[in-house]
Amino acid sequence: MDVESRASSSPPPDAAVDWRGRPCEPRRHGGMRAAVFVLGIQAFEIMAIAAVGNNLITYVFGEMHFPLSQAANVVTNFVGTIFLLSLLGGFLSDSYLGCFWTMLIFGFVELSGFILLSVQAHLPQLKPPPCNMAATDGGCEQARGIKASIFFAALYLVALGSGCLKPNMIAHGADQFAAAAAADNAKRLSTYFNSAYFSFCAGELVALTALVWVQTHSGMDVGFGISAAAMAAGLVSLVSGAAFYRNKPPQGSIFTPIARVFVAAYTKRKQICPSSSSDPVNAGVCEPAHLAGGSFRHASKFRFLDKACIRAAEQGPNTKPESPWRLCTAAEVRQAKTLLAVAPIFACTIVFNTVLAQLQTFSVQQGSAMDTALGGAGSSFRIPPASLQAIPYAMLLALVPAYELLLVPLMRRATGARSGITPLQRIGVGLCTVPLSMVAAATVERRRRDLSLSAGGAPPRAMSVLWIVPQFLVFGVSEMFTAVGLIEFFYKQARGAGMQSFLTALTYCSYAFGFYLSSVLVSLVNRVTASRGGGGHGGWLGDNDLDKDRLDLFYWMLAVLSVINFFCYLLCARWYNSGGADDGCDASASAQVAAEGDGNGKEII
Repeated sequence: MDVESRASSSPPPDAAVDWRGRPCEPRRHGGMRAAVFVLGIQAFEIMAIAAVGNNLITYVFGEMHFPLSQAANVVTNFVGTIFLLSLLGGFLSDSYLGCFWTMLIFGFVELSGFILLSVQAHLPQLKPPPCNMAATDGGCEQARGIKASIFFAALYLVALGSGCLKPNMIAHGADQFAAAAAADNAKRLSTYFNSAYFSFCAGELVALTALVWVQTHSGMDVGFGISAAAMAAGLVSLVSGAAFYRNKPPQGSIFTPIARVFVAAYTKRKQICPSSSSDPVNAGVCEPAHLAGGSFRHASKFRFLDKACIRAAEQGPNTKPESPWRLCTAAEVRQAKTLLAVAPIFACTIVFNTVLAQLQTFSVQQGSAMDTALGGAGSSFRIPPASLQAIPYAMLLALVPAYELLLVPLMRRATGARSGITPLQRIGVGLCTVPLSMVAAATVERRRRDLSLSAGGAPPRAMSVLWIVPQFLVFGVSEMFTAVGLIEFFYKQARGAGMQSFLTALTYCSYAFGFYLSSVLVSLVNRVTASRGGGGHGGWLGDNDLDKDRLDLFYWMLAVLSVINFFCYLLCARWYNSGGADDGCDASASAQVAAEGDGNGKEII
């Protein structure tokens, strides 16, 4: 099959079918009526997983009796695995199963994990004997053998299910608007992504207030059981909308065409890009205009891949066509270049998610060492430390609609972009503000530690837990900009390439690397500072007692890393936007893409 027939035989990327496999009807399928069911499963799923993940360190440390630093790594590895497995979910959806069936299958996998966690937390014979880890200085019996095996099996069933669900919920919801008129598409997509984040915040808020309160007062077994019930409700929401969905058919392996580009470019690496006069067969193949269909921004970048389009010889009726592994289409080269171009933007969000990991681990323990009573020490009402993470989400439930209804129209008039503020600008705002979260955390931790150590033999003085609210609030605002901007950015790059779920999964992959980086930094900092006598005998984070650790110094280190990361992002975003006006595209093509709000047009600058 030659290159033209391969290009023409590919299914159109915007083709959609209903649940019976018939072509969709615009009036019956898609739109917000269908997307609301996807928003339903997103809210219930995040409610279930957040109630487990955000308070997991309390269960691992207090009931499974892992040392504090090891418990923190268990949590970050678990959350990191969820987000890394999103790549698998995106691949299976785009290549073989489609979004709906991927969500349905792995939704039941996640449900089974929640049920197993609830059973283990309920049965005493599946847990170590009760023991106070703080009082015994880590001398409690740690979960091992069959008990640890059941725990990790349940935990990673949840990780597998949640990871494969996440990118498909976002992509499937956005696919419901693919039939919109080009002039409205960018606006409706931006509104949908803000609605999806609102749904996310609502689920997080319920999880971090009601469900964490249940875990604290009724036991983790009841809390895990409610998470299972929430997941079941999400699956009901997903199935209820089946008759209204626009389903994007899978298009075969998404990795094979990209791999072919690299193989073909390597095998022809010694070829010289011909001029039109020397080789009419390959005239213009290596020129940027050859890849500039749709105003392709990256046509002048990664020029070595252009050689994948060079023909070995002129094709005639008796000539054997070149193998697809030696001759690629311009569309396949554009796809490969797009993946390479977004990689630096993706890398710059990893440190951001390392900061998030601290708020779900050490900041929870930081709150546990403070006065959690509201209304003074004599008050009977106490805030579960894990519920502090609900504060930014409560604020964001008001900020997200205000952003959509007030800020976006103002920015739309100021910038001319239909989405108001462009995705790259939105990411930059979040990366710029996130260091302030770690500055606030370090300042409060230093003050808390000094007050506790200055008590001497007297009862230690405890700061109110409300002092750590600012670090959560600042990060919440940063996440509203960075997380939504990154999802919108990747989704727009995937349109027309049949990779919506996979590229959306890169957003969650950033979370994975951020949490894994957190685990590496914790271990590395402990090793380095222990050898230099920092903190306690085990380094800055080596003890189970925060008064002996130097968590404040660890926070300062992350603040510095976040500032460096922001300046790296500015360079990467500038490089990404370079060449947009100099790719040799004709004016009509550029105007058309800009009107459609394409990821390679004005909307991304």
